[in-house]
Parts: sequence; structure tokens; C-alpha cells
Amino acid sequence: MANILVVGPHPDDQELGMGGTIARLVDAGHDMLLLDMTNGEPTPHGSPEQREREWTAAAKILHVRRHQLGLVNRAVEHTLEARHRVAGVIRQHQAQIVFLPHPEDAHPDHRATTRIVEDARFDAKLTKIDLPGEPIYPKWLIYYYCMHLRRVVDPSFCIDIADHISTKEAAILAYESQFVAAPHNRKVVDWLRQMCGYLGSRIGTAYAEPFFTKEPIGLTGLEGLVM
Repeated sequence: MANILVVGPHPDDQELGMGGTIARLVDAGHDMLLLDMTNGEPTPHGSPEQREREWTAAAKILHVRRHQLGLVNRAVEHTLEARHRVAGVIRQHQAQIVFLPHPEDAHPDHRATTRIVEDARFDAKLTKIDLPGEPIYPKWLIYYYCMHLRRVVDPSFCIDIADHISTKEAAILAYESQFVAAPHNRKVVDWLRQMCGYLGSRIGTAYAEPFFTKEPIGLTGLEGLVM
């Protein structure tokens, strides 16, 4: 089993991009930690207190632990301090795999988060540096799609979430201020189901989530492939 860290710029990004995969990995016994860079506020229908209730409920649905880094929403910057704070979380969790947002996005917080995490991966392995935990270099960086661009995803691979699509949707709807109270966002769950359904059809399953890698993924065999 692996120690896995899933980083999101705001609470709900992880659920939107890979909620089904998170649920599947938890069921498989992996040690999952979600890291929110910000609390996601302000938003038109939310508040810090409401969002905390929502991300707590979503984490309970997914059966994961969650940590707040405390950066400022709408003002995430790629700084040395931010890199070291994320590197500290990587080291404390001893993360072997890190999921992070796709590098192309219209949202500045998302782009900055990706850069921060990419560099924090390197920082986490350094010795003679004032960071908590033992040095570690996560073997894999895997990018999930939660974009503000109207682009078609171009995944390196997809993960079958046919048995976990309902858990993904329940975790998203836990964010009532974002996907129930906000009229323009109510269609998001249906849109995601359609996208996951299409991607599932490409690999021969009912639903799938897309992922991208910059480095080649190594396989020990073909047993895990959807046939």
C-alpha cells in the first residue's frame, strides 16, 4: 500500500477532479491525505464556517483525512515559503504518490498550486533544510483535471470509477454552498457524470476519470488493465 497525497487549490477541487479515484484508492487500502491550499473563501454563497462544515462532510464521505495549508484564496503565489510548507506536508505524510491539478488552467490559484507542488516535490528530498519529517522524493506526480478552461481533456490514462461514481457525486454535493445554492453550478454534477461516462466508454467501463503524467508510468504487468 502507498502513502498518497492529493493537493487541491480549494476545497472541492479534489472531489471534482478525482473523487471517484480517491474513493477507489481508499477502498484498496492506501493511506490517503487531502491537502487544501486555501479555504476557498470568499465565494458568493459561502463562508469560512460553511466551507469547513462542507469539506469535513466531504472527507467523511470519502473516508479520508484532510489538512488545510492556510494560503489565501485568489492570491496563491509560487513562493519559497509556500513550497517549503507543502514539502513539509509531503515529508510528514511520507507521500510516495502526489496528485495535483493539471498545469494548464485559467485559474491563477490552480496554476500556482501546480508549480508549488512540483517544486515542493524536489524540496521534500533535501537534507540540511529546516523542514519537518524525514526527506522523501515522491516517485510519481500525477495530474488530475479540474480546469477552468473549455478544453477537451487529453489523459495519459483513465481509472475505472464505475463502482464509485455515486460516492464522487455525494462528496461534491456536500459542498452545498457551491453546487446547490449557486444556480450556475448546479449542472456541474451532471456534466461530470457525462464526461466520466464518455471516458469510461473509451476504456470499456461505465465511468472513468482522466489523469495526465509528464513522466512515463511503469507497469509490472497487464493485470490492472480494463479489458
